[in-house]
Amino acid sequence: DRLSLIVTKGEEQYLDSVTISAKTVYDRMRKGEVFSTSQIPPGTFFEKFEEYARNKETVIYLAFSSELSGTYQAAVFAKEQIQEEYPDFDLTIVDTKAASLGFGLIVLEAARLAQEGKTKEEILEVVDFYLDNIQHVFTVDNLEYLYRGGRVTKTAAFVGGLLNIKPILNVEDGKLVPIEKVRGEKQVYKAMLDIMEARTKEADLPNQLVGISHADNYENALRLKNMITERFGVKDFMINDIGPTIGAHVGPGTLAIFFMKKNYK
Repeated sequence: DRLSLIVTKGEEQYLDSVTISAKTVYDRMRKGEVFSTSQIPPGTFFEKFEEYARNKETVIYLAFSSELSGTYQAAVFAKEQIQEEYPDFDLTIVDTKAASLGFGLIVLEAARLAQEGKTKEEILEVVDFYLDNIQHVFTVDNLEYLYRGGRVTKTAAFVGGLLNIKPILNVEDGKLVPIEKVRGEKQVYKAMLDIMEARTKEADLPNQLVGISHADNYENALRLKNMITERFGVKDFMINDIGPTIGAHVGPGTLAIFFMKKNYK
């Protein structure tokens, strides 16, 4: 099951990728609209967890990074409430410290293992490995959106736009952290691949599934895919849209790559 985060515009609230699409958010952002986001309410978790508890199911809930959203804390609160009524309910909540497709790759692997009939302990062992090794590297097209979200100063956003400076960021201990500034689009892709190479010294990269996410920027996502294939021999990719929740903060044009520092066994 998937629970959606909330995207807000004024009085209007939308469920991420359910009642509003990423494309709609990006089109409206380009026209100057500003969106905010909010966590899944504890009540939503309580209802879902109660359903599982009544059915005596064993549940692993993988939460979006606690440093980027209050969703993990809301889930923990709901668990405490539900276990007062169902003390034997077997629920494990994991703070993935991941976001976007980095989070998605962890969820997909856990779901695959569950479908194969693996035990809770076996699934959590693999999830822990992913948490230690998943890498997020991304760049934004326009610093204005990071400024609106308080990630960069107004001066940095203005100067960056003037000089065509592209920041490269990653997720570190669940937080969004700038790691490099590069001038020009061509150079930023090369720099992202340099980071990828430096972080995969112990990996069998050609035999990994590499994720690429884009904010209404499919053409450049394909360009990045081709560069990764040419440089590293990677064959398997997952390319998807950056959803409205992340997109509301990073803005249209953003590109991100996701990979593992090490392959799992």
